[in-house]
Amino acid sequence: MAKKEKKETPLMKQYNKIKAKYPDAMLLFRIGDFYETFGEDAIKAAKILDIVLTRRANGAAAYIELAGFPHHSLDTYLPKLVRAGLRVAICDQLEDASATKTIVKRGVTELVTPGVALNDQVLGSSSNNFLMSIHREKNNFGAALLDISTGEFFLQEGDQETVQKMIQNFSPKEIIFQKRQFPEFITSNISRFGLDDWAFQYDFAYDKMKRHFQTKSLKGFGVEDMHLGITAAGAVFAYLDETHHFDLNHINNIHRIVNEDFVWLDAFTVRNLELFHAPHQDSVTLFSILNHTLTPMGARLLRRWMALPLSQIEPIQKRQNTVQFLLQNTEVSIALREQLRNMADLERLCSKIATGKITPKQLTTLTESIASIQEINEILKEYNPAQVKGINFKFNNFNSLFSQLKETLTENPPHFLHKGNVIAEGVSQDLDKLRNILHGGKEFLEEMRLRESEKTGIPSIKVDFNKVFGYYIEIRNTHRDKVPSDWTRKQTLVNSERYITEELKEYEEQILGAEDKILRIETDLFLELIQNIAPYIPEIQKTAHALASLDCLLNFAGLAEKNHYVKPEINDSKSLHIEDGRHPVIEQQLPASSPYIANSLYLDDNDQQIIMITGPNMSGKSALLRQTALIVLMAQMGSYVPAKAAQIGYVDKIFTRVGASDNLSQGESTFMVEMNETAQILNNLTDRSLIILDEIGRGTSTYDGISIAWSITEFIHENKGKPKTLFATHYHELNEMAKSFERIKNYHVSIKETKDTILFLRKLQPGGSEHSFGIHVAKMAGMPNKVVRRAEDVLKQLEKSHANENLTNTTSKITQENMQLSFFQLDDPILEAIRDDLEGLDINTLTPVEALMKLNEIKSRIR
Repeated sequence: MAKKEKKETPLMKQYNKIKAKYPDAMLLFRIGDFYETFGEDAIKAAKILDIVLTRRANGAAAYIELAGFPHHSLDTYLPKLVRAGLRVAICDQLEDASATKTIVKRGVTELVTPGVALNDQVLGSSSNNFLMSIHREKNNFGAALLDISTGEFFLQEGDQETVQKMIQNFSPKEIIFQKRQFPEFITSNISRFGLDDWAFQYDFAYDKMKRHFQTKSLKGFGVEDMHLGITAAGAVFAYLDETHHFDLNHINNIHRIVNEDFVWLDAFTVRNLELFHAPHQDSVTLFSILNHTLTPMGARLLRRWMALPLSQIEPIQKRQNTVQFLLQNTEVSIALREQLRNMADLERLCSKIATGKITPKQLTTLTESIASIQEINEILKEYNPAQVKGINFKFNNFNSLFSQLKETLTENPPHFLHKGNVIAEGVSQDLDKLRNILHGGKEFLEEMRLRESEKTGIPSIKVDFNKVFGYYIEIRNTHRDKVPSDWTRKQTLVNSERYITEELKEYEEQILGAEDKILRIETDLFLELIQNIAPYIPEIQKTAHALASLDCLLNFAGLAEKNHYVKPEINDSKSLHIEDGRHPVIEQQLPASSPYIANSLYLDDNDQQIIMITGPNMSGKSALLRQTALIVLMAQMGSYVPAKAAQIGYVDKIFTRVGASDNLSQGESTFMVEMNETAQILNNLTDRSLIILDEIGRGTSTYDGISIAWSITEFIHENKGKPKTLFATHYHELNEMAKSFERIKNYHVSIKETKDTILFLRKLQPGGSEHSFGIHVAKMAGMPNKVVRRAEDVLKQLEKSHANENLTNTTSKITQENMQLSFFQLDDPILEAIRDDLEGLDINTLTPVEALMKLNEIKSRIR
């Protein structure tokens, strides 16, 4: 007879059914007080979370891997899983285990992904957590960006470069796309997820957005004509449905990113200028230098201002004027900073209110923040609104909301609602009555003890409580004969007995019922309070943005004062004049004993459009190029700048080609990467572009490199827009261009040359330089003397050949000489002196020790 096959356990059957709906996610399966993972999920979880991997029985499957953690540790472990790039489905028990005789009903209550997260431990306070959606039709793209934790929603349309720029500037944590149209340009370090075609349908998207925003059209948001962008936005809403995010009242606006309003910074420029990320672990970014904001909202807005500098004069000047006002009114600035230090992250509080995930303790931070907002209004009310235009608008006082919060919540509520003591006294009569019953227990029990002691004549009656028997009366055995007949014995101990009475039983029921009723009433009142706050969300968000603006501008004022920045003049000319400019990052890294060497610079479209900069390695050419771009960028953010003075004709695009590396995964060499980036620049020039070029053409042969660099410079010079350009190069031949092209000027970074070394003066001077001093730099880097001397010899012969225009014969000769090299053929004074010493030695008269000493002396002279 065949052995009967074991069936899958009911629990695992339920698990597998739910897991089948979320095959791409790690399923956290709630069992009692634990979240458990099974199979492949358990193996991954154990590795990522460093928790124990075990096995459990599973019917026919015999055993299955198991790893879990306590449910109250979810906030500790969930962020680790999400940061590892996983989608995490949280499966909770949907009913009380004691209320059913069968297996507990379970279901997924939330699907957390890297781009859709509300957990504070998953989110970074100083950066947004954007989910990005990309929709493509031929060579045109629509993109939507949503941070569900703040409610910020952006749309943009353009070509592939526009989308790549958005990815570089906004750093989305997750990108969704149409499965059959995978965007190959998305880097592998960003989480990606493909959706089916139905999620990317314009009609679906348009109707979905109208229903969400409760409007008849999208004209009021200025996005009605953005068909590709709207389609991408519809996919975002479809994804939110799929991840069980339905409470979205805090997403109440959508913003169109208009390219004309902001300086174009392509992905290469953001990377090359190291605005947010640096290539080396110890490197410092511009954001880390400029970010001294006091609120998370301010830090996130500063990052956006840096990614999207303004290209219109008026809004730039509004910010500048507010910074000037804050600098001139020190007492006001100090008072405002004090209030901002008390400010909660209002944007993220709004998302918690909308989704019902806010805790009682977090609501008190909203109360405290409203108090600070009222103080800020008091500080600013006596000043002319024109003086603080950069803050955008007046702050709402929220007096009614403040009163409601203050009257409803206790002064120090717990983080968790079930802990109790959330709702203040006087809000509910029923609640107050139940609390009196609960907290008046000691007095009641003491009265009972005294009454029963007097009635029975037992002097040492004890009334107490334990979890097994509840409330009881304990009598020592010596008084057992005095116990009334209506007392019921519950437990016999060695020296005493425990009893209950009808009165005590009724009191116990009343007490235990009070706890449950109190929790129920407090929960209802708390949820009602959240519903009452919800209508204020749009106004709170507007005020949060105003506070973030104030924080950024106070930050600019503080930087200007501390780092000696000046207010740049932004005008509509096409010139750029920086007097004694400094690199904002490098100057902060130098010791006090080594101040940064400032440099002045002038560019325009009439006389000095292109500056060709030559000079040795390590002389400061690259720093000068970068500081120019950073000063312009800071100025158009509305910040003061590191310079003695600056007049800047506003720019609309900043391009940089600084450094390069292989992109081997795409089959591109250093030179190919360099040419791709340069082609992007040349194909997108405008008359207001600022171009920074560093060592173009060095990735190929010398003559090819010179030819390419020459033709690129000529193209920029002859371009009708005449974009302002800085070009650092080692090709001294390019200095000849100044003779033929009227708007090209030669400059060099000066050095002081001594007999054995060079001193970098780091000053920009008119005129070209004829030497790179690369061998000097190699010597300074610790290159072996033998290599340095050989390089100097080869250089001399190459320079001779260059004069005779016979490079091929010379390199051949150098190679042959190197192959046939004898010790005494080297043209080196040290070796000649050694030769003279050796010729004068009489080896027949030297002792072995003297010979060794002489050999050691010679060896030390050639190191």
